[in-house]
Parts: sequence; structure tokens; C-alpha cells
Amino acid sequence: MALEKKYDYLERLIAFAGEIILFSKSFSKDFAGNVLARQIIRSSSSVALNFGETQGTVTTKDYISKASICLKEQKETEVNLRILAYVKMGGEKGTELLDECIELAKICRAIIKNKQKELSNS
Repeated sequence: MALEKKYDYLERLIAFAGEIILFSKSFSKDFAGNVLARQIIRSSSSVALNFGETQGTVTTKDYISKASICLKEQKETEVNLRILAYVKMGGEKGTELLDECIELAKICRAIIKNKQKELSNS
């Protein structure tokens, strides 16, 4: 089943982190599964938490800084999903989440780029 697309970026990030948490419950209960579950939960939830912090920034530079952390964590989540695919852990749900992860990173890049333009025009 495909993830429901939301147009509120923060809500999409929250839903994505939630889906990752649910997804991680299917991982093997061995060392690798436990490590990968912890890692991907941390990175995916960090994206949502840091983007939430952008909402309280005072300056455009601070906004860009927080959004850049989001992008870094999103890329980490993407690599984790690619590792999971490589070791054949996660199946179709992993592929679906990887697609959403890539799309969310593209949105974040666009947000950063627009804020950088805004900064250079002021």
C-alpha cells in the first residue's frame, strides 16, 4: 500500500518517521537488525524534529542551518534504506520508503535553495 501523500512538509516528515518506526519492527531480531533499526529511527525522526525547529528560527541563516541538518539526516536515512535493500531486509515496504525518502530530500533541497535566494536578495 502506497504512503498517502500529504502536502504539508512537516506532516509528511512526521508520517515518514512514523512509517519508519513501524517498518523497523519487521527487521530481524539479531545484532544487524537491532543496529539498523536504531540507526534509521534516529535519522528519520531527526529530520522531522529538526524541521520542526525551523519553524521557530528568527533569521534566515538559522533556518538554512536547521534545514541543512534535515537534509543531512534525510541522506543518512536514504543510505540506511539502501543498506536494508542490499541485505534484502524490508522488501516492498523498504522500496516504498526509499522513494518517499528521496522525494522528501528533493523538497528539502528546494526549500534550502529558495531560502538561500531569499537571503542573497536581502
